[in-house]
Amino acid sequence: MTDSRAITPVEIPPVGLAGELRAAERARGIVIFAHGSGSSRLSPRNRQVARALSDAGLATLLFDLLTEAEAADRTNVFDIDLLARRLVDAIDWVSGQPALAALPIGLFGASTGAAAALKAAAARPEAVKAVVSRGGRPDLAGEALLRVAAPTLLIVGGNDEPVLGWNRDAAVRMRGAARVMVIPGATHLFEEPGAMERVTSAATDWFAEHL
Repeated sequence: MTDSRAITPVEIPPVGLAGELRAAERARGIVIFAHGSGSSRLSPRNRQVARALSDAGLATLLFDLLTEAEAADRTNVFDIDLLARRLVDAIDWVSGQPALAALPIGLFGASTGAAAALKAAAARPEAVKAVVSRGGRPDLAGEALLRVAAPTLLIVGGNDEPVLGWNRDAAVRMRGAARVMVIPGATHLFEEPGAMERVTSAATDWFAEHL
């Protein structure tokens, strides 16, 4: 497991969103995480993926998409446009950091965070080089799907209906290469034995290839 001392607390402007930047030896890219509704930068599943990516030579940034006050209003939790803007803020922050600016950027989104990631990828096509969605709701990205140029991996549980159908529909609408990976027997949270390990392995391979 990666040494926790490599984690640096950061704040993402303009509203000071709390984040954690995990460094990697000679990083060849950075992956920014977008958590799902009701979650935060402390999501254990996202942190599991972040550790694996760091071990594979990628820097990671996990951050809260909303302030504590904003998160108390449930309408904000499902405001995909707002969440996407916050993700764009994080992309712009990374691009402005001297130690990170040269790194290609990937986005990892879970549930509603995946829709925000896809909207952000459409808004910053020159910066975002790859996207991975875990149990995502790409249907909530709307017409932004038509502008997503980054190679996108959509990981869905085989028993996660109707999310599986929404992901398959979204894949054919995307401008860039999109692949749907189905994990047999898995449900929305990938709580089944071995399911998250397969998610982590697939995400690591995808980012290693495209970043």
